[in-house]
Amino acid sequence: SPRRVRIFLAEKGVDIETVPIDLAKGEQFSDDFRRVNPDCAVPVLELDDGTCISEVVAICQYIEELHREPPLLGSTPEERARISMWNAKIESQGLWAAADAVRNTLKGFRGRSVLGPVPYEQIPELAKRGFARVNDFMHRLDGQLADSRFVAGDRFSVADIAAFVLIDFMKWVRTAVPEDCTNLSRWYDEVSQRPSAAA
Repeated sequence: SPRRVRIFLAEKGVDIETVPIDLAKGEQFSDDFRRVNPDCAVPVLELDDGTCISEVVAICQYIEELHREPPLLGSTPEERARISMWNAKIESQGLWAAADAVRNTLKGFRGRSVLGPVPYEQIPELAKRGFARVNDFMHRLDGQLADSRFVAGDRFSVADIAAFVLIDFMKWVRTAVPEDCTNLSRWYDEVSQRPSAAA
């Protein structure tokens, strides 16, 4: 999700040139874009020397190395490990499940149910499982936030960005935070008020 990088940049106060890619028109499959990223996926960070870095976490790591404050990936070995752990959990248990739910449900993803250059057809059973997994994971996040202001501790981090984008992504298929997830709702309301949330 390019939005994860946009929020990351906004939190850092870093402004970079962006080139919009119209995914609805399939511009990510063009020969020009394939030269930038053969995986036909956004985001991609192209450096001045032509080097291209894809994948959200890799881009965020690069930006963090250049702009240390605020430390969205952590400032101590323990904090970095905790944030990395939660970011990985959100990706594998939340965002991948959400992708199954959304990409196997919406008509716009017919023949494109899996990110990348290979056309895969939708599988309704995967959508059903994806919805169930997202619901389970939101309850897990709710438990984590019972004793923590933010997902990975007392400081906003890249893990919060991933979780925030997950919840907003599920709105595409009319899925909200479950009513009994009061800790997650409290956290989401707080994060929604951050200026970077509009990125």
